[in-house]
Amino acid sequence: MFETAAATDRPDYSLLTQQVSSILTGETALMTNAAQFSALVYHSLSDLNWAGFYLCTPAAKAGGEFSHDLLLGPFQGKVACVRIPFGRGVCGTTASQRSTILVPDVHAFPGHIACDSASNSEIVIPLIKDGKLYGVFDIDSPKLNRFTAEDQQGLEAMVAAFMQATNFSQISGA
Repeated sequence: MFETAAATDRPDYSLLTQQVSSILTGETALMTNAAQFSALVYHSLSDLNWAGFYLCTPAAKAGGEFSHDLLLGPFQGKVACVRIPFGRGVCGTTASQRSTILVPDVHAFPGHIACDSASNSEIVIPLIKDGKLYGVFDIDSPKLNRFTAEDQQGLEAMVAAFMQATNFSQISGA
């Protein structure tokens, strides 16, 4: 059985990236890999109240600026927002800009969507493979300034390992 180390605010991202590859070896199913990845992150980093995926799906409202929304996928934490339009909140902005957004204080982020009022900081990483956006990986913390540039770099490496191991053919990319 795989055991994770105790959660810490200074994780060894090189080791965690190796663990992602190890845990996902031989499995390519999106939901399975996303569930495993969410659990690994949630239990490896301290001061988190949510870690999980929002995946691209056709927009609920036709004719809008974007043809896709983000739909809740596998996660660890409290109940979350179900659907987020591209361009709204940190997750939707990450999706529309296709770049990681690190927010030290979510209350200062214009248009922040408060799925959990206990969240104070957030990092959201886009899921891009072969030029297509398939969703975002979102992490929330009740602690202000929880995430650093080192966290961003390490988490992006972990997401890259997840993306390499995972088959996204069952969902439409944007």
